[in-house]
Amino acid sequence: MLDPALQKTLDAVLARNPGEPEFHQAAREVFDSLAVVQERHPEYNDLGILARLCEPERQIIFRVPWVDDRGQVQVNRGFRVEYNSALGPYKGGLRFHRSVNLSIVKFLGFEQIFKNSLTGLPIGGGKGGSDFDPHGKSDGEVMRFCQSFMSELYRHIGEYRDVPAGDIGVGAREIGYLFGQYKRLSNQYEAGVLTGKGLDWGGSLVRTEATGYGAAIFAEEMLKVRDTSFDGRRAVVSGSGNVAIYAIQKIQQLGGIAITASDSSGYVVDEDGIDLELLKQIKEVERGRIAEYAERRGGRARFVSEGSVWDVPADVALPCATQNELHARDAKKLVENGVIAVSEGANMPSTPEAVEIFQAAGVAFGPGKAANAGGVATSALEMQQNAARDAWSFEYTEGRLTEIMRGIHQNALETADEFGRPGNYVIGANVAGFRKVADAMIAFGVI
Repeated sequence: MLDPALQKTLDAVLARNPGEPEFHQAAREVFDSLAVVQERHPEYNDLGILARLCEPERQIIFRVPWVDDRGQVQVNRGFRVEYNSALGPYKGGLRFHRSVNLSIVKFLGFEQIFKNSLTGLPIGGGKGGSDFDPHGKSDGEVMRFCQSFMSELYRHIGEYRDVPAGDIGVGAREIGYLFGQYKRLSNQYEAGVLTGKGLDWGGSLVRTEATGYGAAIFAEEMLKVRDTSFDGRRAVVSGSGNVAIYAIQKIQQLGGIAITASDSSGYVVDEDGIDLELLKQIKEVERGRIAEYAERRGGRARFVSEGSVWDVPADVALPCATQNELHARDAKKLVENGVIAVSEGANMPSTPEAVEIFQAAGVAFGPGKAANAGGVATSALEMQQNAARDAWSFEYTEGRLTEIMRGIHQNALETADEFGRPGNYVIGANVAGFRKVADAMIAFGVI
């Protein structure tokens, strides 16, 4: 049970944002974690910090008209939620997917506040996107949509104001079209306005790999606390996009054996370990389906169209697809099969019931706001390079990423210990991220 004052604030937040289940889920998780802070520091709630933190500083919703290849006018909806700028300019990705709505964008932006705070870098939290789905669209259609989208968004962003990046459905192609239109409209080469750019025009090495690498590094740090490592251990990974691919790569580099990948049609199991080059060819170059991986592995992998990737026995699990993909039933199966660590590569991929099962079973559980912070951390490193008109080597940038991820792990672990919840990375991450933002908000006064 929450402290009555905390419960009153949460009730008001939920009532003020009806019909937004994903945002409600994210808010409840944070409030549950902050109960331990309320006991020692009631002044945070007394000063209205929690109420202000849950209310975005700005919400922008706009029409995005564009013309498809048949000459037909299409209309989508664009979003940008600028959530909190206490620590720096708003920072967070753009998601292009048919599931995008205000609740999704707000939950992602709210999570981003704490994630960005944990990196230790001067960036605030925000998120955006559209219900436009680039899958199956021609390059011309994607370009026309991105140009229309940026024609509205450009007036709200800037390297000292709001710095978007990519997310689901927004890769190098989309970032290129968005940046090109921004440059045209603003009449200046402001490289720091977007991250995830191409290496030839202001991008950073390691940014492509960063989120997946970071989730695997966080998992390795959790394993170290248990006096073990990835070496020789089996890992199940969901998804087959950017995050999953590079989580698999880093697991392999750390000595683990990543045996699965998935998409909306099913999943593949490769007991010898995923052939990363083949997976990249199918998903990044050909934009094909995961079933093709099994077909081209010559019988060494199998494709499963029903059931769940979490049915596959493994020591470590990395959910890297999308929100609420891992349910209570999946968590029970993973625990039965002997999983010892779960590191979230996606944003809020485990349901609250699944998290409870992992924690009750003593599984090391790394929440997304900590475990997948490598992507935004490296975006902030890209901003540093843009500001200095510089470009760092892969080795140096990966070293910075590794240092940041280890720091996030240590901060979450020590904060959980400080508040009497040893090993609880959810509470550790939420409290550590919250305190830094809250203290800055207090310093700025009521704004």
